Amino acid sequence: MITISYILFAICSLIIIIMYSIGEFHMLQLNGYKTPEHSWWMKKNLKRYALPTIVYVTQWILFAVMLVSDVFVGLIGPLICTLIPMFGYSIAIHRKKYKKPLVYTARVKRMMVTFFILIAIFFALSILLSKGEHTIYLERISNEFKNEFNYSDSYSKVVWFRNPLSYILIATALYLTPILVPLSNLINKPVEKAVQNWYINDAKKILASCSDLHKVGITGSYGKTSMKFYLSELLSSQYETLKTPESFNTPMGVTITIRRDLKPTHQYFICEMGARRVHEIKELCGIANPHDGIITSVGPQHLETFGSIENVVNTKFELADSISALGKVYLNGDNELIRKKAPDYPNAITYGLQEGNDWRATDVSVSDRGTEFTVTAPDGKSCRYSTKLLGEHNVQNLLGAIAYAADTGIPMEKLVLPVKRIAAVPHRLQLLDKGNGVTFIDDAYNSNPSGCRAALAVLGLFDACRILVTPGMVELGAKQEELNYEFGQEASKACDYIVLVGKKQTEPIYNGIKDSGYDMSKVYVADSLNDALAKVNAYTTDKKKIVLLENDLPDNY
Repeated sequence: MITISYILFAICSLIIIIMYSIGEFHMLQLNGYKTPEHSWWMKKNLKRYALPTIVYVTQWILFAVMLVSDVFVGLIGPLICTLIPMFGYSIAIHRKKYKKPLVYTARVKRMMVTFFILIAIFFALSILLSKGEHTIYLERISNEFKNEFNYSDSYSKVVWFRNPLSYILIATALYLTPILVPLSNLINKPVEKAVQNWYINDAKKILASCSDLHKVGITGSYGKTSMKFYLSELLSSQYETLKTPESFNTPMGVTITIRRDLKPTHQYFICEMGARRVHEIKELCGIANPHDGIITSVGPQHLETFGSIENVVNTKFELADSISALGKVYLNGDNELIRKKAPDYPNAITYGLQEGNDWRATDVSVSDRGTEFTVTAPDGKSCRYSTKLLGEHNVQNLLGAIAYAADTGIPMEKLVLPVKRIAAVPHRLQLLDKGNGVTFIDDAYNSNPSGCRAALAVLGLFDACRILVTPGMVELGAKQEELNYEFGQEASKACDYIVLVGKKQTEPIYNGIKDSGYDMSKVYVADSLNDALAKVNAYTTDKKKIVLLENDLPDNY
């Protein structure tokens, strides 16, 4: 016989497991379903599991008390002291707002099936152990409970609940949820590999069937998304063009785009390629098989997973290595690391603002209204362009897009209007006028030192009260503290006020600002973005406020 207390305990625990597991599946997805990265994230966020651990230990103590004494707390303690706080904790995780919500992909659904099979094993064992019973002897029982307990004398034996091990097994399933979620991912790995290979091979077949389709790969430590959007706008003025959407720059992202969106009428396919580890660009090239490539930049990004800047360089140039002698590789010649590698590639075409590049932008005029520049082709032909985009780094990306588009046969003068129409990529130096004398420069998607310097330069263009809001840069490996310190020193030269988000994370930035001799009364360390924005609104000034939102920590950081 299964008691009511056991049923209630099991049901409540299952509800909490469901809510708790969704949060863990979300983090696993944000970590790219990569178990090593997820394990690293869990170690870094141990405080996330502090309360569940304390509650679990408390539960064991309460069950121990239950076994040696027939006291009322033996039943109520585990229910109140474990389930209630865990229920509140799981609700807090479940209701937290994320920038990237959990997407219930087929892979996530398969993992959830495996996860709940593991949970079912715990529940099955629990039911098998529920045959034993633990009793409480009551000296006195009030009259209103007589009928319920059916006692016949003053010392009555009451079956209060079953074997406590049955409760402990269910509780163990609950508190092992953060481990069982990635375990389900590992169990499913062979299946997922087979599924992934099938989809990838199908995408390759689709690409092979489009004999007239010209494919161009774009990669870089930064600037690749902007380049993708700019090039798409220019090529679309004359050709049917498909680009990978948003951040679909992974093997499955590229595969999904090909299988879902590619049509026989498309003439160009622009494939953004992202990487966090060595050989990941090579893997993407194996899928897309690009005719041409563009490398926008190489710099210290994702050093925690790459290990060294040399690995970053070699991985980005995996794109150049995959291009045949008949194709072309467009390289940002202003980037020092790229410039050093360029001579190794006979089919390389360089672009940039510096002398010596094949395609060059000169006479750059930047204001708070936009940018004007002159482009000179390798044959000496030149054309003047204007854009609403801000900053010299955007000129670099536009120049690369113009160079490639012109080499496809579009006359340079016919690119003037498409260049003028290009709008800022969302969250990349995007101007947002909120009225009430406040304009935001949204550069939240930037996360690298070069981009931060460029953003500060753009901020300096405005004759206004210049305010920086930032949580700092992450995933920079051993150089993270040093680079954030330098960021603080540079910010002190460009900003009237500085608002840092998060005390621990921004400590190197704070020290850099302080050591530069900046007036620290103009520096505020906020607990959250909402707190930071409230502080921005509180600043009083006669000038218009220009607020640079620089960097935005990912949800899984």
